[in-house]
Amino acid sequence: MPKVSLFNQTGSQVGEIELNDAVFGIEPNNSVIFDAIMMQRASLRQGTHKVKGRSEVAGGGRKPWRQKGTGRARQGSIRSPQWRGGGIVFGPTPRSYSYKLPKKVRRLAIKSALSSKVKENEVLVLEGLAFDAPKTKDMKGVLSNLDITRKALIVTGDDNENVVLSARNIPGVTVIAANGVNVLDVVNHDKVIFTKDAVQKLEEVLS
Repeated sequence: MPKVSLFNQTGSQVGEIELNDAVFGIEPNNSVIFDAIMMQRASLRQGTHKVKGRSEVAGGGRKPWRQKGTGRARQGSIRSPQWRGGGIVFGPTPRSYSYKLPKKVRRLAIKSALSSKVKENEVLVLEGLAFDAPKTKDMKGVLSNLDITRKALIVTGDDNENVVLSARNIPGVTVIAANGVNVLDVVNHDKVIFTKDAVQKLEEVLS
């Protein structure tokens, strides 16, 4: 079983914690990680693009000239696609880009991402993380104590509002609850900081 250091909020190492092999110690499947990231990025697209077809543009209620005798090509409306200001053919319309991967694939992807971070020594575990009041300075102090200078993902056992608010204004720092852990966030941050109860919750769900 992989072991990582256990720290407190002051940055002092208070021991080690064994991680579940089935969650944090598998051989990462990069192909599945890629598929999961593509799925998440597709789901983030708003899909609100819209063009007007010939039935939606204004004007063009009458035939521009008679059918025969002018020497010009026959035309039925000045809002046909070939006219300037006419409708757009096969243009984008509002749609959802989201799709789903099988549940087992999604689970394998998150376990692969977590295991990859453990292999790269980019995982820290905190004994606990709590603040009496939301204060950015306190969160910066914790990160400084842990020598975190790059993008960091903090995973807590539950929705701790004070922790979330304390980290909200720090660039590159994201706080999520254990039940919201996802591949895109894990891969997109250099360090992943778990609280001890978050590790336990993840192991319960994923193992």
